[in-house]
This record gives sequence, C-alpha cells and structure tokens, in this order.
Amino acid sequence: MTPATMLPRTLKERQRQEREALILQAAEEVLTEKGYHEMSMDEIAARVGISKGTVYLHFASKEDLVFALFERDMQKFQELVEARIDPASTAKGRMETILHLMFEGLFSRRISLLYTIYNSSELRKIFIEKKGCMREMMEQLTTRVTSLLEEGKASGEFDTTLATSVMLSAFFSLLSPKSYERLIVDDQLPPGESVKQLGRIYFKGIAAG
Repeated sequence: MTPATMLPRTLKERQRQEREALILQAAEEVLTEKGYHEMSMDEIAARVGISKGTVYLHFASKEDLVFALFERDMQKFQELVEARIDPASTAKGRMETILHLMFEGLFSRRISLLYTIYNSSELRKIFIEKKGCMREMMEQLTTRVTSLLEEGKASGEFDTTLATSVMLSAFFSLLSPKSYERLIVDDQLPPGESVKQLGRIYFKGIAAG
C-alpha cells in the first residue's frame, strides 16, 4: 500500500476518533445531568450535532456507550495512579494514595451510575458480560495492591500473621459504591474526610504490632 492510499484512511480514522470523543463527552454531560435512566441517545446525538444513527455506528447501545465511559475512567484512574504514587514513599503511603484517588476521583464522578448498576440485576448482568477490559484493569490494580501489602509485610509495616488475601479483600471492601453512597450522600461526609477515617481504621487493623 502506498502512502497516498494510506492517507485518506488515516484521516478518516482520525475523524472517527474525534467524533467518538465528542459522543463520549456529550454522553458524560447527559449522564451527569440526568442519570442513566433519563439518558437518551437522541439527546446525545443532538448535542454533538449528528444523527442518532451515527451514534449507533460508534456504540451499538446505551449500555455500550456507558461502558465505554467506564473504560475511559478506569484508564484515567490507572494513569493517575502511575503519575501520583511516589515510589519513594512507604507501602502504606502508596496505598493511601490509591484510596484517595478512588474516593475523590473515580467514585466522585460515577457514584450515581455505580449505584444504579449496583441496584439493577439487569444492568449488572450486562456489565458482567462486557467487563473484559475492565477486568484486566482491576486485575492490574489488584496485583499492585497485593505487591504493596507484601512489601509492607517485608518492611515491618504490616502484620505478617494476617493473610495477604484477607488484607486485600478488606481493602477492596472500602471501595464499595454502597458504602460511598451512604457516607457521602446520606451522611454528607466529605470524600476527603471519609477516606481519611476509613484509612485510619484499615491501616491500624493491618499494622504490625
């Protein structure tokens, strides 16, 4: 294939990516303003200035579109973790950073949708079926936290008599959307204060004696 024949395809692909980014941006706006159930492909198309059919060329359903937003958020979260974790800090310090990024980043942006999914068996089923990429990202996070727990044990920060799997499970239980909803929305506890207090309980529980 010659450069001349490759150029139009490259331009077309760039235009497709730009249009997809605009669709995701509009979807995020509508999702934030109206919630999942009131979110419509018609309104998203209107905000972008394209036909609904064009939206469906990029995303086969509303569920696919919302899932794409989740994938993008998870990718951004992973990038933030890489950028903000100080490799010179303690294992506890790095885990605290992850906790803060979850509460004040991903959860604060998506709690309404997460809670909707949590309470809808149909939506949970759809997202379980589609979660291949997200599963991979969560496995990366799980591997990172497991490594930090093992490092903390080796350095004397964490209790070596506790199973790493138990410590890991307890850490991820802090990241429950239902708990976040109760603390932040119902009890009106600011995200920073919530994560500070949860972290205090967790890290005292796993600290070396």
